[in-house]
Amino acid sequence: MTNSKIYLSSPHMGGSELDYVHEAFQTNWIAPLGPNVTGFELAIQKYLDNKTENLEVAALSSGTAALHLALILCGVERGDEVLCQSMTFSASANPIVYQGATPVFIDSEPDTWNLSPEHLERAIKDRIKKGKLPKAIIAVHLYGMPYKVDEVREIANRYEIPIIEDSAEALGSTYDSRKCGTFGDFSILSFNGNKIITTSGGGALISKTKKLKEKAVFLATQARDVAPHYQHSEIGYNYRLSNVAAGIGRGQMEVLDSHVAKRRKNHHFYKKLFENYNKVCIFSEPNERFYSNHWLSCILITPNKTNTVCRETLRLALEKEHIESRPLWKPMHLQPVFRGAPFYGDQVSEGLFDLGLCLPSGSNLTSADRERIKHVIDSVF
Repeated sequence: MTNSKIYLSSPHMGGSELDYVHEAFQTNWIAPLGPNVTGFELAIQKYLDNKTENLEVAALSSGTAALHLALILCGVERGDEVLCQSMTFSASANPIVYQGATPVFIDSEPDTWNLSPEHLERAIKDRIKKGKLPKAIIAVHLYGMPYKVDEVREIANRYEIPIIEDSAEALGSTYDSRKCGTFGDFSILSFNGNKIITTSGGGALISKTKKLKEKAVFLATQARDVAPHYQHSEIGYNYRLSNVAAGIGRGQMEVLDSHVAKRRKNHHFYKKLFENYNKVCIFSEPNERFYSNHWLSCILITPNKTNTVCRETLRLALEKEHIESRPLWKPMHLQPVFRGAPFYGDQVSEGLFDLGLCLPSGSNLTSADRERIKHVIDSVF
């Protein structure tokens, strides 16, 4: 009998999601507004609250939509430049092109695999020298690992460039005990089916004022002017989250901390498993200031004369046993669609892509699943 497939990161329901969805059906709140949308936004706001500043949450159809609106609210227009972490998923960079702007990609640093402060500042200085002050910085918490928040913020403030914090993979992670999703001038979350919690598809934009939230919601609902007829003075988008999907999100928020704990348990499992395997490094926090939700547990495998196993050796062995794993994100500056875009860095992100593998990390992994994974890894090494 063929073993069932173990996925990289599959949806994991908590139990009460269906209650909120039933409520939406029973009250006929099916449109992209309603009590579930309001309740979901308030639950996120309460979860992120750091007691020091106001946070406003707009629930949207995707994290990509949130990034797009953040760029618009930062004033990014055709011909502008936006600095963007290269080691990320394409959704971090695509909205820059939606606006007719040019992405300028920045390499990673080896501690967190995130935006290198050194290359970030070098890029800013060089773009200014070329007559272009970048309009925004998109900084990503890769695989749930916080980027170097203080260093990036200091540079951004010095050059007066707003930060769009891509926290799509990092809900539940913290830096200096402060939750990811609160560090940017704008921050975004994703609730795609593979994220730590899901609304099937969805996202959120976090802003610092009610006025900015209202502007985001206005743009996300086709930018309809206040009038008895349909009148539009700006281009709008169909980006609001439905009340039905938001009901799933309300139920998921109730189990978020539990999901984080389970993902971190998976990371501990892999850390212990790879202790005795030379040339395998598991992606972990560089120090106590960083707390990752370990949305995905990742490893680097360095082959040498005594260890001929490489990333693909292990990936294919797992695949043969119906266990999904995946190479790390291919850096944006290597993607055909962004060929010719400026890039500042060395080869850190390229090296990570060559050596790195994401392993099954879902909060619904069972002990039996982990035993199957362990058996394949032990047999390969």
